[in-house]
Amino acid sequence: MPPPARPLARLVVGWALVADVVPVYPLYALLFADTGLSDGQISLLFAIWSTVAVVAEVPFGALADRFSRRGALVAAGVLQACGYALWTAAPGFWTFAAGVVLWGLGGALVSGALEALLHDGLTAIGAATVFGRVLGRVTAAGLLAQIPAALAATVLFTAGGFTLVGWVSVATCLAAALLASRLPETPRGEPESWLAALRAGLAESSAVPAVRRAVIAVAALTGLDALEEYFPLMAQDWHVPTAVVPLAVLAIPLAGAAGATLRDRHRLAPLLVASAVLLGVAGYLRHPAGLALVAVSYGLYRHALVIAETRLQQRITGSARATVTSVAGLGSEVAAYAVYAVWTVGEVPAAAVAVLVTALLAAHALKDRDRTEDPSHQREVR
Repeated sequence: MPPPARPLARLVVGWALVADVVPVYPLYALLFADTGLSDGQISLLFAIWSTVAVVAEVPFGALADRFSRRGALVAAGVLQACGYALWTAAPGFWTFAAGVVLWGLGGALVSGALEALLHDGLTAIGAATVFGRVLGRVTAAGLLAQIPAALAATVLFTAGGFTLVGWVSVATCLAAALLASRLPETPRGEPESWLAALRAGLAESSAVPAVRRAVIAVAALTGLDALEEYFPLMAQDWHVPTAVVPLAVLAIPLAGAAGATLRDRHRLAPLLVASAVLLGVAGYLRHPAGLALVAVSYGLYRHALVIAETRLQQRITGSARATVTSVAGLGSEVAAYAVYAVWTVGEVPAAAVAVLVTALLAAHALKDRDRTEDPSHQREVR
């Protein structure tokens, strides 16, 4: 990595690690249940969370383009901190609902703004070609953060219950906001209005063929990450004792982190086809050892996702970079619903087929002829 890129890379990776080491993450569903909420109420909270993410995704991307990508990351940490403070100070359905709204708004602020800030920052110092490597490290940091978050949740809950977990989570989010405030932001000239940024991002996402195809590919691939929700169920169905399920699935995010940091020297189709085959074989075996195949499958998938996200950023040429990226994020939310439906129909075998179909879609959307549409792509995309 070029020396000028290293300080920015360290700052963004550090922010990603702190932003995801939030001890309430492994425990929030248990907090809802412990407070006395019914299964229906908990499901309603999740529905509110998803709805906020879908509705706010693209408008908040335009906000980041209009005002500040760095400011969006700072605001995201503050909003999440406020939400967890509400949960901790006055636990109950309505405060939980307010908290998930704030959490959803924070997630919408991060989506789009982070990659836009990172890409423009690296481009400004002449290091655009390492964007994929840095993004992979940021992705890996977020995945690896699950481990200290789980350990911290266990220790804090033992020492002080949900109250201590909640207040430490508030402090963690504020620390992430503070780190975000130190990220350098590249000046973008005369700012346009929010509506103009929104229109520009939507126009580039739909009217520029190379960008449109990349948006579709990234949305479809990111949606596949919804399968992560089923890993514990997978392990349990494959005769892993419930008490050791958390440890048994720990290798999966580790493999994902390793895959995300691999260099972009591979093509999407073979990676995703191999991922689908491994997942399908694991589903056929239905044995605890199959989790090792799932881990490798997930690592290949994560590597492919970083490649696709990198190619999307390389194709965006307008000023509304965060908005375009948020359009892909909105598409991924829709794709996730499809993944849930696929799992309901056929569990692991159906999921493997979904990965295979997505491989063909992504390979077509990001095929080599797209790379010649802009000369810079010939150097930056392998």
